[in-house]
Amino acid sequence: MIRLVDVRKSFGEKEIIHGVNLTVNDGETLAIIGGSGSGKSTLLKLMIGLIPPTSGEIWVGDRNIAGMEEEELDEVRLHMGMVFQYSALFDSMTVGDNVAFGLREHTSLSESEIQKVVAEKLELVGLPGAENMMPTSLSGGMKKRVSLARAIAFGPEIIFYDEPSSGLDPIMTMKIDELIMNTQKALNVTSVVVTHDMHSACRIADRIAMVAAGELVACEPVEKFRQLKDERVREFLTAAHIV
Repeated sequence: MIRLVDVRKSFGEKEIIHGVNLTVNDGETLAIIGGSGSGKSTLLKLMIGLIPPTSGEIWVGDRNIAGMEEEELDEVRLHMGMVFQYSALFDSMTVGDNVAFGLREHTSLSESEIQKVVAEKLELVGLPGAENMMPTSLSGGMKKRVSLARAIAFGPEIIFYDEPSSGLDPIMTMKIDELIMNTQKALNVTSVVVTHDMHSACRIADRIAMVAAGELVACEPVEKFRQLKDERVREFLTAAHIV
């Protein structure tokens, strides 16, 4: 579904991503972990096409998005959903209008059809009947659910999650993890989850990729990843009390 070939990214004289080769398989959940400043968020932005690589190829399906014009990229992004770290909801809009926003902007669906999609997606994320609520009245976990409903409204093939458990307590983190897994199964999508939460990564992922100082350290199925001897991996696992 996604393939990075010798991808490098520099900002000015400083190279942030160093020759990363990575494949995300169709229908899998890949967790990308790493500490602050490791380059994992930059990698996510590259995959979505928010920033272009300095060199290398980024394939989404059968299209290389590296060097694409914005208009072409917008076509590719219609097959992607994005759940932002801080939900990025429009506070002045109702929950229903937030979920419907992209459908109104980019489709020719009638308003009744849009309302049907909104209701379906809110039910899927466990918020049936929440259309008329305002984001300011929602808890952090509920905002994440609305953000996911908005991301899946289009019926995307790929969903990207940027630190989905950031700012949530352990119980709500587990609920969001369950939501990610249930969404993947219900919609048969490919999921890429950027997180620093090792416990969450082990729960939700088919494979875990670790980025450190802009390099891809490892990419393995969860159980194999937990057995790796690389010092950077061991340090991350030990800090999370997963040994």
